[in-house]
Order: sequence, then structure tokens, then C-alpha cells
Amino acid sequence: MRGKLTLLLTAAVFILLGCVRNSGVVNAQARVQDYSGDQILTALPYDAIPAILHPEFVSAAEARIGDDSPVIGVSFNGDSRAYSIYLLNGHEIVNDEVGGLKIATTW
Repeated sequence: MRGKLTLLLTAAVFILLGCVRNSGVVNAQARVQDYSGDQILTALPYDAIPAILHPEFVSAAEARIGDDSPVIGVSFNGDSRAYSIYLLNGHEIVNDEVGGLKIATTW
């Protein structure tokens, strides 16, 4: 039984190695392109999306979002916050202090 198991595991390793080799993963570096000379294009000017610097919060009961609305939850030292993804879509970052720690929440 042990010999069959060893043979089976050996065959599995060779099959996996063959799949990786044939998938192109091994030769991926041959396809790397150099973009270092390309110009960087920007769609928005610097600081076009303002961060929320002094967020104000309401209780969960007072929040005007649905129960299944997406949020980013943060909790430190017994202090918790929930940042609405819908709000972060327009700001992308909130600078805050939670549980005595300064944090940046990004989306």
C-alpha cells in the first residue's frame, strides 16, 4: 500500500510540474515588457479627490444606509467605526483616530 501511495504522489507531482511548465508561468519573464519610457497620463489634477479629514459619525440606528450596505469596519482598543463604501467612492480616504490610534482608511 505504501509503494502505491508513493507512486501516486510522485505521479501527481510530475503532472503538476507539467501543468506549471506548460502554462507559461516558468517562462513569464521572457514576456515582460519595459514601460519605463512611457509617459504618465493623469485623468484628474493633483488633490482633485478630497480626503475626509474630520469625519462625523452617527449611531448605527441613525445611519441612513441599508442593513446590507457595504462598509469598511475598523476597531481598535474597544473603539469602532464603520466607513460607508458609498461615501468613500467620492473621497477614497478618511483620516481618523480610532481607539487612540491615528489611521487612514482608503478605498
